[in-house]
Amino acid sequence: MSLLILMGIIGVFVMIILRRSILFRVGKNNKFVQILQKTKWYQNHWFGGGFLFLINAVLFAGSLLVLYLTTRLSIPFLHIIIMIGAVISSIFLWTSMNCGWQGSKENRLKMGLLGSSFFIVFALYCVYKMITLEPSFPGDDTFMAFIGLLFALIVTTVAFFTCLILVGLPNQRKMENESY
Repeated sequence: MSLLILMGIIGVFVMIILRRSILFRVGKNNKFVQILQKTKWYQNHWFGGGFLFLINAVLFAGSLLVLYLTTRLSIPFLHIIIMIGAVISSIFLWTSMNCGWQGSKENRLKMGLLGSSFFIVFALYCVYKMITLEPSFPGDDTFMAFIGLLFALIVTTVAFFTCLILVGLPNQRKMENESY
């Protein structure tokens, strides 16, 4: 399990390094990007950040729901495929939101901080659960519960930084002439 988390963290860091090429692949010709560029409320960093927060909450809840439903099936490694799909869809939406932003760099960073704060709230919840972890009955070993919470803390921290970097940092090059 820790090997999978390590591979996931390395994969996310590779995606962060390749951020520019991912941004150019999404491009300005994407329908979602065009819709975001035309909406006035999205260009306000408070509303854009709230929308990003809501998107992150919906993606997170949807992933948990699908994972819960797949526990009823006896298909091995299906949960890994679902989580890879959740990561890819999150990165696609985050890069689309980056391309759709037309405001200043400072407001883009504010929007990214506000939207990715969903993961900080969940990470703080994981820390709280780790601190208040008690055995359910006398003699209960809480080690596995602690490891699960630690993995959740690592995943949410990586998701926070990935969302912040992909949404909050501006593009370095103009993308108007790019069409992929």
